[in-house]
Amino acid sequence: MKELVCLALASLLLLVSSAVLGASPPTKRSSTSASSTSSASGSVATPHRSHRRRSKSTSWSPWRVSSFGAPASSDNPLGEDQFVRAAAIEALGNFNGSVVVVDPNSGRVLSIINQKLALSGAFTPCSTFKPVVAAAALREGIISRDTKLQAEGRFRYYYGRTRINVTEALAHSSNEFFAKLGEMLGFDRVNRYAREFGLGERAGLNVIGESPGVFPAAPPPEGVGMLTSFGRGIEWTPLQLAAVISAIANGGTLYYLQYPRTSGDLASFVPVVRRHLDDLDGYLPELKEGLAGTVLYGTGRSAYTPDEQIFGKTGTCSEDGARLGWFASYSSEERPKYVVVVLLRGGRMMFGPHAAEIAGRVYRSLLPKEGVAQVR
Repeated sequence: MKELVCLALASLLLLVSSAVLGASPPTKRSSTSASSTSSASGSVATPHRSHRRRSKSTSWSPWRVSSFGAPASSDNPLGEDQFVRAAAIEALGNFNGSVVVVDPNSGRVLSIINQKLALSGAFTPCSTFKPVVAAAALREGIISRDTKLQAEGRFRYYYGRTRINVTEALAHSSNEFFAKLGEMLGFDRVNRYAREFGLGERAGLNVIGESPGVFPAAPPPEGVGMLTSFGRGIEWTPLQLAAVISAIANGGTLYYLQYPRTSGDLASFVPVVRRHLDDLDGYLPELKEGLAGTVLYGTGRSAYTPDEQIFGKTGTCSEDGARLGWFASYSSEERPKYVVVVLLRGGRMMFGPHAAEIAGRVYRSLLPKEGVAQVR
């Protein structure tokens, strides 16, 4: 009992002395402030742990390129189809990127939004290179439409299994499937078919400022599988991708893309064939099944419109402090009307499904024009 009384008296004396001296017990806030002050004066005091976590989460980001801008601000719209251009501008909005619209039956460029980016900027194709790989593997007899290869574990969610065919691999963009195809093909054959589709060369005919892109002379250090699944080592422009998808859309004719800029150019426009991919045309139906699946149930579902069939391929990867989101597509199987290629650059929101969403807006905006054309 005496011990309890003594303890109570000691506590009372401590409180009285604190009040007299004006002191207050230290808190976490005052401790953090002291650390900050010490750091400002040159001390090596360590900031509070919770402060470190907040600082890291709010100030650090792997993306150095903005997702927003004014993509059409420096464009020259002369010679373009103004209805198509208006649809593409509205669909892209203020996102940092480019939209290219081409007539796949003639190679005429109908509109380019963000012309500088689309013509002079060459970027990793990500998964949009996979259709070229699939065409090569089908043509070489390495696979048929029914061949099943091992894919990522996530495919068990879609199909209840992880061995899938080429249609499923294109629709859901399996990196493991296409890495295996690259190893089975070997770099020399991949290189040959890539050159057939025009990679490493300018896609346009006398298009000012166009970059030829890059197709490497050797596979990347990680192996040919990284090239065939992620496009590692390849650089191409949205214009080059539009030429590749146009050849798939029209049944195997690779046109030079022409960009008429005056009324005289339009009046004298004549399609110019670059080459016929005759050895591939018999395998394009299998390829198109995968591109249709991309939009119907795969990674490009956000491009879907009930009024028109869309075929496409998404792509997502990172390069030089920016995330890239691609979507390469065409509309209508019987006689393709448009090829639409979307490239987005910026932060986390820039990925293939977002690019597909923008392409879908373009197609839906163009439907009224197609109706007018049919009435006429």
